Parts: sequence; C-alpha cells; structure tokens
Amino acid sequence: KGFVPMQGADGWQLSTPTILSMACHRAALEITDKAGIENLRKKSIKLTQYLRFILEEFNLKNDNILNIITPKNVEESGCQLSILVEKNGKELFDKLIQHRIIGDWREPNVIRLSPVPLYNTFEDIFRVGEALS
Repeated sequence: KGFVPMQGADGWQLSTPTILSMACHRAALEITDKAGIENLRKKSIKLTQYLRFILEEFNLKNDNILNIITPKNVEESGCQLSILVEKNGKELFDKLIQHRIIGDWREPNVIRLSPVPLYNTFEDIFRVGEALS
C-alpha cells in the first residue's frame, strides 16, 4: 500500500519535523550555545531578581495589592514571576500592555512576566517600573 500522507495541515502535525523547522531549531541552539547556558542562567537570575525588586517597590506604594507567588529561592524557579493581584488586576495588566510590556494574564487574577535572558535587558525591566508608576 505504501505511504499515504494525511491531507491538509493535519499532515504537518505529526512525524519528523520539516527541514525548515529544523533549520530554525539549529539556529536557536547555535545562539544559545554561543551565549552559554551558564551565562544565560546568571543573567536570568539577575533580571528576575530586579523585576521582583521593581514589583516589591510598587507594592509598598500601592497598599500591597500584589503577591508574588513564584518562589523567592532562585533554585526553585526560572525566569518567570507569577503575580497575584488583589484588586484591578486586569486593568494593571492592560496598562502594562499599553506600555508594550508583554506578559500573560491568567484568570482570575494572575499576571505572569518573564524576563528572558537571551533578549530582555535591564532597561526592559526598568520600563516595567515606569509603566507601573
């Protein structure tokens, strides 16, 4: 009978990745290798701690409406902070989006921000603080 390919887009969902998608993976791996995974982790920790500091400063001035639910211990988390917002969370999230700060909204009241060390900068984190003020 031989090979009978699936019709339409479904045929691209399974099996061996295409050469084009593998080329993208290769490029991404080369960039990561050049940066160095240890260097990326160090920068990840610094960016995330700086973001935590910015959020904690905002919190002190705003009736403690935020609760960072991501573990504080850097060995227990990656480069994402999940922030439980006690009131007006969606409005706060929308304000960040208006300032071109891209995060993730999770119902009912969690904002997730991820400072990715490969392409985010300390200036990006500073901009979060500016957007919140």
